[in-house]
Amino acid sequence: MQTTIQPKVVIFTTPTCSFCNNAKRYFREKNIRFTEVDVARDQKAAQDMLRRTGQMGVPVILINNKPIVGFDLPRINSMLNIR
Repeated sequence: MQTTIQPKVVIFTTPTCSFCNNAKRYFREKNIRFTEVDVARDQKAAQDMLRRTGQMGVPVILINNKPIVGFDLPRINSMLNIR
C-alpha cells in the first residue's frame, strides 16, 4: 500500500459563509485534514488573508500555502490530486 503525504490545507472562514461550509463538508467527505481559521474572530488572520490574496472574501483555502479564493472545486481537486 502506498502512503502519500497530504498537503497542508488551511481554510479561512466565517460562521455565516455557506461556501465555507460546503468546502469543509467536501474536505470531510474526501478525508482531507484541514485547519479552520475563523477570520470573524481572529483579526490577525483576517489581515494575513488580505495580505496573501488582496481581498476579504471567504473562503480562502491554502493548499501548501498556495491560495485559492472561493470554493473553486476544479482547482482544489487539481491541487489535491483528486479525480
